[in-house]
Amino acid sequence: MTAETTAGAAADASATPELTPTEQELLTRPRVDFWFDPICPWAWMTSRWMVEVARQRDVDLTWHVMSLAVLNEGRDLPENYRALMDRAWGPARVANAVREQHGDAAVGEFYTAIGTRIHPGGEEFEPAIAGALEDVGLPADLARFADSDELDESLRASHGEGISLVGEDVGTPVVSINGTAYFGPVVTPAPKGEAALRLFDGLVLLTSVDGLYELKRTRTSGPVFD
Repeated sequence: MTAETTAGAAADASATPELTPTEQELLTRPRVDFWFDPICPWAWMTSRWMVEVARQRDVDLTWHVMSLAVLNEGRDLPENYRALMDRAWGPARVANAVREQHGDAAVGEFYTAIGTRIHPGGEEFEPAIAGALEDVGLPADLARFADSDELDESLRASHGEGISLVGEDVGTPVVSINGTAYFGPVVTPAPKGEAALRLFDGLVLLTSVDGLYELKRTRTSGPVFD
């Protein structure tokens, strides 16, 4: 390398802005915000992947509640799906009440408990709510919020926060990494071990690309609960 190229390299290095402490932290400990509706099997699959990532990697993970019932308000739906949306209020309302009264950490524990009961367990929503509250040591009284609109304003606010990041034409889950969010990933079964980390690292890379909006292929498999 000549003196001229050495000087040029030094100039380029000096022109590279130093990362702020916040930027350095986001690189070493990504901030992940995860919006879910407890009844959605696809959100459940994605959440198990995220739990696996958090088990292996230092991430700042926060769980948020969204609502398929809110998302589908005013839409012309098939009768059976409309009936499901009417029932979907209960689990989302209780998850939101857990967040309101017991904090974000309790939401993640409750979601694992109720999701295990609803999805691989096949339980109906009402007994799943009661059982999940007992599983994680939360007050049984929280189950009353399933049929109450008392906290719907905060549920709608949490839902709206997630949807505002991705738009109205998607569903759950919504995953935000360092402030950039996508619907999905939709994956089955939930990757484990090194495969979980590879998917996470790939998603982190995608969120760094301005203007990337969509990747999709036809889904040919249902949720695999393993």
